Amino acid sequence: MGPGRKSRYGTLKRILGSSPAPISVHLTLLVPELIWPEPADQFVFGNLAAPGIEWLLAHANAERNPRRPFEIALADCFGLIDAPCGALRLLGEGSEEARSGHWLCADPVHLRLHQERIVLAAASAFDLAGHEAQQIVHALNTEFANIGRFHAANATRWYLRLNEAVDHQAPPLSAVAGRRVDGELNDSPLPLTRWLNEVQMFLHGHPVNTQREAAGQPSINSLWLWGGGALPAGIEQKFSVVFSDDPLATGLACAAGIPAHGRPANLSSMLAQAGASPLVILDQLLASSAHEDGDGWRNTLDRLDADWFMPLKKRLGNPVDRISLIAPTVYGELRFTLSAGERWKFWKKGKTLAATAQELAA
Repeated sequence: MGPGRKSRYGTLKRILGSSPAPISVHLTLLVPELIWPEPADQFVFGNLAAPGIEWLLAHANAERNPRRPFEIALADCFGLIDAPCGALRLLGEGSEEARSGHWLCADPVHLRLHQERIVLAAASAFDLAGHEAQQIVHALNTEFANIGRFHAANATRWYLRLNEAVDHQAPPLSAVAGRRVDGELNDSPLPLTRWLNEVQMFLHGHPVNTQREAAGQPSINSLWLWGGGALPAGIEQKFSVVFSDDPLATGLACAAGIPAHGRPANLSSMLAQAGASPLVILDQLLASSAHEDGDGWRNTLDRLDADWFMPLKKRLGNPVDRISLIAPTVYGELRFTLSAGERWKFWKKGKTLAATAQELAA
């Protein structure tokens, strides 16, 4: 090799040697209600085409755990058991008040009698104006100042800072919305149950509810108290970044000292700022499932498949080296892990989501 060629070779070697190695991404996806909860629903499953997620599930190693609400699965991603979701979610709302005191989620709900059973509807299921929420919260703070102080981050997400800490262990609102709650209200041994009865009587006569009932709108006649506790310290930093529009996820990231961004539109825009171990919350299916909106669930899954799951099939191996998919569903908490090498196993044939739902239900 001549001197000129050696010089050019050395220069090229230095340039290549100084280039950063490509990042191998371990992507964690949290996708609640990935499988429609009614396995025999032909309106939803009939002719449903979701080739991306069906391919991913067919090639992944699967694990099925007991059923858990989305919020509990989310907190578990950060190594938290009995997470103080009130303080964490409030922190994710951007409130520094969350850093001190004992907070509860005190979400507004409507209780209605249906076939001699009490059914709970979250305020997110119907229209509640911000000024209505503020009026009710102001009245609660005046009436129950001896208990604590209420705060409305928006019309449907309320909080209560207790004057004295109380261990009130209740499931997240998502676990009871749209369901019968007779026992939870009447026979519950939880310490705030008796006081909550006073709150319900107070709300019954509030002018906002009187006006709503006169207009044929659901009243805010109770609160769902859950996620109590003080903000924890020393949360695991398991992820390089968190992508979510959910304030609880944002609060967990903030408490752990991890960057947090809003949910990206698609896989490509996420990978541009992912780092080595991103956590992405794709919770768009949650509302449709809670409101029994099969058409909405199906349309949302179509978009997720086009924006995320089909692109993941193509990007597995470059740059996504590993996928961990966590799916809290009515069938249990489903966990799927998929490494880059699995994409070459052509003999693994996918099955429809309808078939998967039937198997899980059986």
